[in-house]
Amino acid sequence: MSEEAGQMILVYEDPSDQRSISLDDASSSEESPDETRLSLETTNDAIPYIGQRFVTHDAAYEFYSEFAKRCGFSIRRHRTEGKDGVGKGLTRRYFVCHRAGNTPVKNSNDNKPQRNRKSSRCGCQAYMRISKSTELGVPEWRVTGFANHHNHELLEPNQVRFLPAYRTISESDKNRILMFVKTGISVQQMMRLLELEKCIEPGYLPFTEKDVRNLLQSFRKVDPEDESIDLLKMCRNIKDKDPNFKFEFTLDSSARLENIAWSYASSIQSYEIFGDAVVFDTTHRLTAFDMPLGIWVGMNNYGMPCFFGCVLLREETLRSFSWALKAFLGFMNGKAPQTILTDQNMCLKEAIGMEMPTTKHALCIWLTVAKFPSWFNAVLGERYNEWKAEFYRLYNLETIEDFELGWRDMVNSFGLHTNRHIASLYALRNLWALPYLRSHFFAGLTTPGPSKSINAFIQRFLSAQTRLAHFVEQVAVAVDFKDQAGEQQTMQQNIQNISLKTGAPMESHAASVLTPFAFSKLQEQLVMAAHYASYQMEDGFLVRHHTKLEGGRKVYWVPREGIISCSCHQFEFSGILCRHALRVLSTGNCFQIPERYLPLRWRRSMPLNRHLQAPRNDHADRIQLLQSMVSTLVTESAKSKERLDLATEQVSVLLSRVREQPVSALGTRELSSTHRTLT
Repeated sequence: MSEEAGQMILVYEDPSDQRSISLDDASSSEESPDETRLSLETTNDAIPYIGQRFVTHDAAYEFYSEFAKRCGFSIRRHRTEGKDGVGKGLTRRYFVCHRAGNTPVKNSNDNKPQRNRKSSRCGCQAYMRISKSTELGVPEWRVTGFANHHNHELLEPNQVRFLPAYRTISESDKNRILMFVKTGISVQQMMRLLELEKCIEPGYLPFTEKDVRNLLQSFRKVDPEDESIDLLKMCRNIKDKDPNFKFEFTLDSSARLENIAWSYASSIQSYEIFGDAVVFDTTHRLTAFDMPLGIWVGMNNYGMPCFFGCVLLREETLRSFSWALKAFLGFMNGKAPQTILTDQNMCLKEAIGMEMPTTKHALCIWLTVAKFPSWFNAVLGERYNEWKAEFYRLYNLETIEDFELGWRDMVNSFGLHTNRHIASLYALRNLWALPYLRSHFFAGLTTPGPSKSINAFIQRFLSAQTRLAHFVEQVAVAVDFKDQAGEQQTMQQNIQNISLKTGAPMESHAASVLTPFAFSKLQEQLVMAAHYASYQMEDGFLVRHHTKLEGGRKVYWVPREGIISCSCHQFEFSGILCRHALRVLSTGNCFQIPERYLPLRWRRSMPLNRHLQAPRNDHADRIQLLQSMVSTLVTESAKSKERLDLATEQVSVLLSRVREQPVSALGTRELSSTHRTLT
């Protein structure tokens, strides 16, 4: 195998693999640089190929796992390689067939009974190797080795799902099983109930009775009292190391842990800017301890989730939710969000009204939609998908009048007059239907996109839960991973060439101010604005599509004061000007979008957090100036290939010269302090 420059550290995740499997370059094709292209998690490529690229090694693993499942086998992580030295990180990973390697030899022990269990390993040589590379400062993982030759039979689709790698119990199913346990029913009855709830055939759950029994056994091994003591010790240890880490807790009358909430320094900084719209997700539980888990998250200026805080509760009551919200506001220096999205919970709704009276409360649509299969699948049968499409149409309507009319027609069309879930949804319509919410700011959190990212983030530490005492650390690792992934995606967004579609000065101005994520949303509105006509009225403008003869939106514009508003409330809802307002600005010879309509929370450059900002000094100011210059350099260089080539060449030379300069201990301490201030 060809070695990279520098000594490599090899780590085998299974000792039995070290003896038997040989994954060298001779067993696969060499990498061809001309055949590389980026492959995201949603890639349509069916088969791995040399040169295929992924944003993270987890994305590569998931892709290969899906490929393996289609082919009739499963995979596991085989070994990792990294450059010698602390903090160098991984540079190469191997994923192998689940039957790779040979049966490990066990030392016999006369005092312990031996399990006579046959191993499935047979020395299979199928594998995929990925290597880490960095282009333009953006790390990625590239497939550098692939072999799909198996020395065993592959399984049929109805058999492959029983492999351990594909037998998983989701958090929602764990919660259901925990509830079933309290009722005293058998495991067999639990399986049948879950099959009926999911409307699937018997035997087609993604787990077996044995998996459920193992889960129940793991619940019984935990001593909650000891775990609680260790958890408080863990939080105090973290606080000693990082004074900006915050946590609060309550004890019951027996001095046992009742509730605990915490937030990290980076989370508090993020909230200062992006805490205007918050999701408080309380639908998860730490199943091993039967404790409800609440997670506060939001969205940053690049459209990526940002973590604000966590809370573990003994029970879901008005008292406990009120305590959780008070603790959260304490972490965030008393600053309440403009809007908060939650699951449907009457105690939580009442607590928000008490502790956050100025905050607009709404229901998180994706948490509601997740319940639809169990609510409506059996009732609607074959018409379920048709009804769901109609529900989404009503949800996205602009006016309350259209929603009320459409809802009545939907109930009549599908015969849902007596359905209790439909009645409940309608009674709470002002908390979830967009026509009732458009005058409030939600930062895009009402769309399906953020829900996938947020759920993926939450599952990252839920799926890894072990001991309660380690949970705070697991969340910290997940937050740190999310921050790193966010930095990579931010850099990728910034170096992409932004394509201007209208040629309007307003468009180029907005592109230089907004993040690529926010600009793409504004650009959609700018493109659509060209299809609208504006008519000046006595009290403003009427704007409607050029094919329409009636209706339209009222736009009010005061040029001298730079104030513009539209009856569609798009700006109030998302922080992005609507096509109606943009049309009026365009016809009024306005060549730049007024500053107040380019919100700070959607801009490329963000203000520093005042509460956690360290005392400034000349060194810190110069570092901040350098960071600003680097950001401008990347933006300008990305505008053409020639600029990019020149910048890459010159920066490489400059970097070499900088590294030749001595490093002082004082400079290192100041750099560390400045980094904490600027992040």
